Amino acid sequence: MTAQQVIEQRCPNFRPRVGVVLGSGLGGLAEQLTKVTAVSYGELPGFPTPGVSGHPGQLLLGRAGATPVALLQGRAHLYEDGRADAMAVAIRTLAGLGCESLVLTNAAGGLDDDMEPGSIMLLTDHINFTGQSPLFGATGDDRFVDMSEAYDADLRRHFLALAAGMDLVLHQGVYAWFAGPNFETPAEVRAAGILGANAVGMSTVPEVVLARHAGLRVAALSIITNRAAGLSDTPLSHAQTKANATLATDQVRRLLTAFLSEYGL
Repeated sequence: MTAQQVIEQRCPNFRPRVGVVLGSGLGGLAEQLTKVTAVSYGELPGFPTPGVSGHPGQLLLGRAGATPVALLQGRAHLYEDGRADAMAVAIRTLAGLGCESLVLTNAAGGLDDDMEPGSIMLLTDHINFTGQSPLFGATGDDRFVDMSEAYDADLRRHFLALAAGMDLVLHQGVYAWFAGPNFETPAEVRAAGILGANAVGMSTVPEVVLARHAGLRVAALSIITNRAAGLSDTPLSHAQTKANATLATDQVRRLLTAFLSEYGL
C-alpha cells in the first residue's frame, strides 16, 4: 500500500488544496488548523524519519477556514543520510492527494543588516551550493524542470499584501542552500553574499525542485534565527536556531493562517 493509499483510507474524501512543510521550531503552527486526522510518518511508506530535534515527523490533515490543508510537521535533510530526494515521496503524495500549491518554511541565517533574528523573509529565488538534485536518477523529459520562476509570483504577491495589511515587515530575498550539518564558514557566507544570497540554510531547495517537478506552485518563508557566520560574535548552534525561531512564531502563524484561510478566494 502506498502512502497516498494509507492517507486516503484513513481520511476518505479529504482533498487538500495546499501543502505546508514546517521547519525547525515551527511545529506549533499546526495548532492553527481545525484537525481532521494525524498520521505519523512511520505509518506512511516512503516518508522520511526526521532525525533532527524540532521536526516531529507527522502529517496533519485539517482546515484553515474553509481551505483543506495537508501539513508536514518536519522534513528530512540532505545531511542526515546523503539523499537529496529524501522528501520525494512526501511531496509527490501531497500532489497526488490534490494539493495545488506548496508553502515551505525554514530557519535560516541572515546576511542583510536589516534582518535581525526574528525577521521573516519571503523567498524570491535560491542558489544551490550543494551540487545535489532530488531528481538525480529520474527518467523522462519532465526531469528537465524549468526553475526560472520556481517561487510563484502570484503567491508572493498574496503574502506581501497580507503582511502589509497586518503591518508586518516581510523581507524578500534569495536563499542559499548549503549541505550542512555544520554551519557555514564566514568565507562561505561572504561568497554567498557576493553571489546574491540574503539568507543561508540547509533545507527547502530539494522540496522546491520536487514540487515544481510535480506541477505544484511554490512559496517559501524563512525565519531568520541568527546572523550568518562571521556577521555576529554569537556562536552558532541548533539550540539557538530553535530558540530564536520562536521570536517570529506568532507573526508566521498569523501570516500563514491568513494565507491558507484566504487561499483561492
